[in-house]
Amino acid sequence: MQIKTDFLVIGSGIAGLSFALKAAQKGKVILITKSNQDESNTKYAQGGIAAVWHDGDTVEKHVQDTLIAGAGLCDEKIVRMVVTEGTARVQELIELGTKFDKNQNGEYDLAKEGGHSENRILHHKDITGYEIERALLNKINKDPNITVYDHYYAIDIITQHHLGELVTSKTPGITCFGAYILNTRNGHIDTVLSKITIMATGGAGNVYATTTNPTIATGDGIAMVYRAKGHIKDMEFVQFHPTSLYKPEEHPSFLISEAMRGFGAVLKNQNGEEFMGRYDSRGSLAPRDIVARAIDNEMKISGEDFVYLDCRHLDRKGFIEHFPNIYNKCINLGIDPFIKMIPVVPAQHYLCGGIIIDEFGRSTIDQLYAIGECACSGLHGANRLASNSLLEALVFSHRAFEHATNTFTKISLKENIPNWNAEGTEHPEEMILITQSKKEVQQIMSNYVGIVRSELRLKRAFDRLEILYKENETLYDKTILSQELGELRNIICVSYLIIKHAMKRKESVGLHYMAKKFDAKPLKTT
Repeated sequence: MQIKTDFLVIGSGIAGLSFALKAAQKGKVILITKSNQDESNTKYAQGGIAAVWHDGDTVEKHVQDTLIAGAGLCDEKIVRMVVTEGTARVQELIELGTKFDKNQNGEYDLAKEGGHSENRILHHKDITGYEIERALLNKINKDPNITVYDHYYAIDIITQHHLGELVTSKTPGITCFGAYILNTRNGHIDTVLSKITIMATGGAGNVYATTTNPTIATGDGIAMVYRAKGHIKDMEFVQFHPTSLYKPEEHPSFLISEAMRGFGAVLKNQNGEEFMGRYDSRGSLAPRDIVARAIDNEMKISGEDFVYLDCRHLDRKGFIEHFPNIYNKCINLGIDPFIKMIPVVPAQHYLCGGIIIDEFGRSTIDQLYAIGECACSGLHGANRLASNSLLEALVFSHRAFEHATNTFTKISLKENIPNWNAEGTEHPEEMILITQSKKEVQQIMSNYVGIVRSELRLKRAFDRLEILYKENETLYDKTILSQELGELRNIICVSYLIIKHAMKRKESVGLHYMAKKFDAKPLKTT
């Protein structure tokens, strides 16, 4: 079946929802999501959204904090643009009904997180992302110009390649005409033709065995754009959140917000010793890359699987008010944070690289925009500053909206687009061929392409992944397409890009830390 629309939005996080709401003022919008409409990385964002909000803070302070965290690889023009425009975009969220916490004086209760010089994090308890999704979806579901297709999986974007033309990364004017989408309830594959396509598919956490991302975060948008010969950048910069709850059997890993360290929680090793002071003068509030490497090093020294976050000295009432979700989670596991320290371990959390975009969210493929975590705007550089990601999504969704709605009326829907060529005709003989390969990829990435890397480990990962790639392509060609098979293909593709980009960058910078051999001494301050 062919479906026609003005705007096709792939993904239902803060970026996709924000764009859809605004674009619906100008034309028809189809928003597709491969799970429920509220399932996205946004939903699981605990800490909040950073913005210059009070008189003691300035744009320049926020800019400098972002540049420092990004280890010199941020695009300063983009940083200034996002920080300057961000406050107005957050105000729009509030006007849509997002309820950020306020103090007893009726002022916004601004938190402070690692790498920030000021209190500038607006939050809703410790479920900020959930609250933002609630407010946006409330408006989305009332808008007659928006049609939500849930449980639809985007297979590939449609380009000249699907018209039988030869397309390479150097082909001038590669154009996106829409996407092929799989109805995961009945297996039918539909063709969506759109004037403008927005890639807002989020992150790729499930490339790794341990991640705070939901299971749907499999790098689909990045893989689709890469296959369509779009340009990808900075994939080596994978951010590991320093503190996820240590519970190996739980997927995704439960996030212990960085805001807790801003509230006064302290990291300690298995001997109960504070250790962050040995790595950075900012202690437990150092940027995430430094904290994650320090924890990784402490675990290597001790041979243990986790460190501790000590909250026992904190104000109980204030803690429970600020972090009720985390408190209840710990209590349900038999951990009273005012009696016992919380066991924590780093987990993959955010991808700083992705689809190259300009200041309007335009990718290198015509009529295709990318916004949110799947995009690489230059804001984060080598390391994302805490709570800048939701801000980036808001700013670029607005900019993409302004640019796209000024051009879409001049675009005609492409005719003679063929339906999906379903080459595979066989059902998988055994699902273990898919599920086990996925586990193998995740173990390869976690063991060899994690927080600390080496040339030997990257080479080993590349060689192992090449075997899995060949096996899966053979399976893909002959097997009836399913979401599980498509996601495995994308996970392998994104893993390849991370390894490839990591092998090219020889120096240690930001989230990419290269070690020739393991050295059990504290890392140098960066």
